[in-house]
Amino acid sequence: MEFEEKTLSSEYVYNGKVIDVKRDDVLVANGHKSVREVVEHSGGVVILALKGDKILTVKQYRYPLKDVSIELPAGKLERGEEPDYASKRELEEETGYIAKDWKSLGYIYTSPGFCDEKLYLYLAKDLTYKKQNPDEDEILEPDEVSKEEILRMIDTGVINDSKTICAIMRAREYLK
Repeated sequence: MEFEEKTLSSEYVYNGKVIDVKRDDVLVANGHKSVREVVEHSGGVVILALKGDKILTVKQYRYPLKDVSIELPAGKLERGEEPDYASKRELEEETGYIAKDWKSLGYIYTSPGFCDEKLYLYLAKDLTYKKQNPDEDEILEPDEVSKEEILRMIDTGVINDSKTICAIMRAREYLK
């Protein structure tokens, strides 16, 4: 079966600080024409940091949700920034920790139906505290949660952040 769609025309309808939005007219493989609205995002990193048998989390207010969210440390890639570098930067900024042992857990697409955001997942171990240094517009409360408790928080809906859940799933062999 043919799946690829051909772009007939494309125009940017919004250019922002974090995202750009474009509107594409496409020809679907079955011969029909359609419209695709695409959110372009530079991507980001998510870090599952193990401190002994605890996992580092951060609590922060998420404006689009109008609520507080408990998540793994994470952050946006700056234009041209390598994910390996960004993961180290974000872990230190958000939690104050640096890690000696890093492992890639692959990547995920957050919402491929309308967004090209790609998040790189990492496992960080052998942590040393240095100094928390969040961005000036970030208010974070770091915490340490047991492996069992983080799974319970996911199961009970306390944690609903998809990037956190995906990273936990990708690292499940390290959480036994």
